[in-house]
Amino acid sequence: MYYSILQACVCCLILNLALLSPAGETAPDPARVRSAISRSIPLIEKAAAGSARERTCFTCHNQALAVLVFSEAQPRGFKIDQTIFQRQVDHTAAALKRGLEKYQAGQGQGGGPDMASFSLWTLELAGRKPDEVTAAVTGYLLERNRSRDHWLRNSTRPPSMSSDTNTSYFVIRALRNFGTKEQQPRIQERLAQSRDWFLKLKPASTEERVFQLRAFLELSVEESQIQTAARELTQLQNSDGGWSQLPEMTSDAYATGTVLVALLRSGQRKANDVSIQRGIKYLLETQLPDGSWYVKSRANPFQTYFETGYPHGKDQFISVTAASWATVALLLTLPTDE
Repeated sequence: MYYSILQACVCCLILNLALLSPAGETAPDPARVRSAISRSIPLIEKAAAGSARERTCFTCHNQALAVLVFSEAQPRGFKIDQTIFQRQVDHTAAALKRGLEKYQAGQGQGGGPDMASFSLWTLELAGRKPDEVTAAVTGYLLERNRSRDHWLRNSTRPPSMSSDTNTSYFVIRALRNFGTKEQQPRIQERLAQSRDWFLKLKPASTEERVFQLRAFLELSVEESQIQTAARELTQLQNSDGGWSQLPEMTSDAYATGTVLVALLRSGQRKANDVSIQRGIKYLLETQLPDGSWYVKSRANPFQTYFETGYPHGKDQFISVTAASWATVALLLTLPTDE
């Protein structure tokens, strides 16, 4: 009997040690992570469906990021409403098709390179193949800001449209994934120019650091520079485990989610790294009982407000954006079923 009790104690000790990070902190419980994701997804689905119902235009926060969540959730065994998923993809493709003549004329649509590149990212995530429309969009992006070494954002709506790094990253990704064979010489020229711009960039915000790191991966810069960018981004982590948009601000789900996704996608940090585990714990602890995250808007409204069904009223657009990045960060710590 004594031996059985001793054996049980040893097993318990081993289990507890397995749940500790190298710094001695308890690792997030995978079951709790899955529960947080399961409570977040229905709200993101509701917001995406609501946005598509209320507006014919494409929105980054309700179409692109929703499709990002869905595309990461399905391989990890989470149930997704396929009708809502498909509707966001079709909604995006239809919005681009309506602007085909303007893209062919080099004019683009409202939202400029941000709308164009985010739309192509959405189609990429959904596995759509290049076609006449995507070729027209990449042609427009190639000529946009042609005298510059990067792409300029169409408007300023912090934090997600507060810097040209975000815009330039998504344009680069769009050109790499949908550029035609005939466009390749010009694409390579512009990528080389933007590579130099990103290398010279002195980031002034978390947003800039996040998308500088992500752009480095697209532009194949030196491994040492990727390591430095990841290390400097990690060092911005606050004592509560989260990251803030700006040095003078407190942690929030938007900054934390985008940082965690960038670090995990870079391969410079693994899910069991202390910094990642602390960030995941921050997200788990700040998720509200209804499954949402709340982030206060810093952007000046310029469009007529409408309800999508996501909580938090006039702060819902940045909040659902934050929730999408937070949910993807949680998802990336789980194994896929494939």
